[in-house]
Amino acid sequence: MTFFASLLGSLMFFAEGAPKISFGIYDIAKSLTIPGWIVIAILLIEAVYMIAVGIERWLTYNKARQQSRQYAPKVAQALKNSNIDEAINISDKHKDSHLAMVVSSGLKEFTAHQGNSDISADEMEASKRALERAIAVKTAELKRGLSGLATVGSTAPFVGLFGTVVGIIGAFVGLAQAENAGIAAVGGAIAEALVATAFGIAVAVPAVWLFNYFTNKVTSFGVEMENSASELVDYFIKQRTKALRG
Repeated sequence: MTFFASLLGSLMFFAEGAPKISFGIYDIAKSLTIPGWIVIAILLIEAVYMIAVGIERWLTYNKARQQSRQYAPKVAQALKNSNIDEAINISDKHKDSHLAMVVSSGLKEFTAHQGNSDISADEMEASKRALERAIAVKTAELKRGLSGLATVGSTAPFVGLFGTVVGIIGAFVGLAQAENAGIAAVGGAIAEALVATAFGIAVAVPAVWLFNYFTNKVTSFGVEMENSASELVDYFIKQRTKALRG
């Protein structure tokens, strides 16, 4: 009984005499060291960049999708009527459409040789190369900012890990220097370590998700541009055949 009474007395002593520790946001911010603030600042910059790129790319892709839906039937009707000039004008009015840029480049190259009575195979190849260049340029434009998202997604966890390591080192230093070892001596450093880890993961996960989502969007746009280019080449072949017969 004496042992249990002594143990109970010790627990009551620590409960009554131990300092109350608060781990609110303000308290954690006060406990951050200079390396900790540097880590938080880097992660904040990455988070702002991720949000800005995500919003900008989402608006760009939505606008491209909407304009392409309006553009496709109009240009198809113009080409059906063999009115290439009208098709080019329609393309120029839909500058945000990925399909319009590709089709316009091919039509302009084809129109440059259309006055010839016999459109040669080399001139047909020139139109195909114009389409390929347009697809490459538009794909690169659609991918703008995605490499930055990939960088954020891959580096944010390591930046957070660096902050964690710094916080743990600080915790051990505080523990070594403290006269009475306890959570009060190392609480701030541990909180700093945990905050850095959590913040790094919170930035990395949405960045990776956005990168994968937008990459799939670009792939879908690429397939649409390739299909449009293929259909346009077929149209050029038909026009060449008509010119030869005429």
